[in-house]
Amino acid sequence: MNPRTDDPDRERGPLRRCIVSRETRPKEEMIRFVLGPSRELVPDPGGRLPGRGLWLTAQDEILRKALKTGAFAKAARGPVQVPDQLAQLVIRMLQARIRDFLGFARRGGEAVAGREAVLEWLRTREVAFLLQASDGSPAERDRLVGRREIPVYTPLSGAELGSVFGRDRAVHVAVLPGRLAGSLQAEAARLAGLLPAGPGSAAAEAGGHGSRPQEFGPDAPAAGAAGANPTLD
Repeated sequence: MNPRTDDPDRERGPLRRCIVSRETRPKEEMIRFVLGPSRELVPDPGGRLPGRGLWLTAQDEILRKALKTGAFAKAARGPVQVPDQLAQLVIRMLQARIRDFLGFARRGGEAVAGREAVLEWLRTREVAFLLQASDGSPAERDRLVGRREIPVYTPLSGAELGSVFGRDRAVHVAVLPGRLAGSLQAEAARLAGLLPAGPGSAAAEAGGHGSRPQEFGPDAPAAGAAGANPTLD
């Protein structure tokens, strides 16, 4: 037995075991849950709450299986109160984390919004990735990206992106490399795995309507989002 990966109670090191798939993965690719005082299930995407963690791979089908098979109760060795619309709750928490990290990046001069500002950065600076509005125009996104090999994520709506930059709406956002960019990419990737892909998804079965899954630019490397009115930025 490998004590680092085979002990489900152990929360040390960079790897965690999924209570559904039993696979070990980097914790950045997973969602942590803990039990509250009344054995209610509490999502802990930041990994900071006290208590033994119950870890799930950040994938819609994994969460759906956990809910259908009672995986949380089995892993917790007892009854667990699962919140209604758990999938939507986790999605909202991840989107809030993305807004927070993006706000830090904006205030630190590491993120800019607006088509012209983004194009200027793409011409003159090393941009880690783009965020584009999930409710925007794919064609406009493609025109902006062009032949550039750059990751593109669509985790938030135009209104949500705009709220970070103090405007009604933002379609195009560029982010510079750095620790905040890495944190944003990790959260965007987790969110992409959990967003509903159809009527059988966990969020859809819970009655939620999450943003569509993130999209990536052509041949984008795996290391940091397209918007309804393409004239707004």
